[in-house]
Amino acid sequence: MGLATTCYLTARRPADTYEFLEYSAALGAGGIQASLRSLEPEYVKRLRSRAEQLGMYLEVMSGLGGDLEARAAAAREAGALCLRAACLSGRRYETFDSLEAWKKFVADSEASMERAARVAEKARIPIAIENHKDWTAEEMAAYMKRLSSEWFGVCVDTGNNIALLDDAYDLVERLAPYAVSTHIKDMALAPAPDGFLLSEVAFGEGQLDLKRIIGTIQKARPKTRMTMETITRDPLRVPCLGAKYWITMRDRKAVELARTLAMASRYGQALPVVKGMDRGALLRHEEDNVKKSLYYARTALGLTA
Repeated sequence: MGLATTCYLTARRPADTYEFLEYSAALGAGGIQASLRSLEPEYVKRLRSRAEQLGMYLEVMSGLGGDLEARAAAAREAGALCLRAACLSGRRYETFDSLEAWKKFVADSEASMERAARVAEKARIPIAIENHKDWTAEEMAAYMKRLSSEWFGVCVDTGNNIALLDDAYDLVERLAPYAVSTHIKDMALAPAPDGFLLSEVAFGEGQLDLKRIIGTIQKARPKTRMTMETITRDPLRVPCLGAKYWITMRDRKAVELARTLAMASRYGQALPVVKGMDRGALLRHEEDNVKKSLYYARTALGLTA
């Protein structure tokens, strides 16, 4: 199992790709997903050589805008399996105040993804777009079917779409055929007055059947690597009982809302909170979550690389 730098989003915040590769190797990870600190040929060559020496895979995090061509070329030279990107940096239900604004985002994003697919084909390196609390499983699967590009697929995040009331297993079934990359995470939910709270937790401590999820992806795409994204942070508030939430979510059904709220009622314990921890405690807690998840991946999920 590999590690995404976003596993250390809260405290460590790794900046150098080469150093993160070494750090992840010391933890026993099978690869990394990270931004390239530099596109300079010498840096890229050194990174590739060390990854090959360690027997680790590399996936590169990238935006869809800017000089995507240069990043794609550098990622290919680094030996990366793919580039991972996202359309929205925020959350659909928080970002958009009108249906018209959402529709403009959809049109702009589809144009960006179509351009990215052309860049990927030219550079001969796949691009994986993440379900990043923007597209529902149905929307993303339908778009991938329309685009139909062997060079453009999905980074399947196993937890994000719970915030959009998607069922985690249905999401994986729909998106697994397009899975170029993954963000594997375990999730726990708790009730809140205006909806529910959503947390990434260490593998095996949440409510998702990770063996079922990983098996579904591996059956559809045997070569796709499993990359952990266990983020240590306070629970995310999902205000699905508030009016703004529904501005762009008009196709969601009552049964989807009921299923998700029922899931939130079943966890039965407090969600982890990091607010108030000093930096040292937070660093230790963040690393403990990663180490516990890596151990679970090896011993319970059979992911040894």
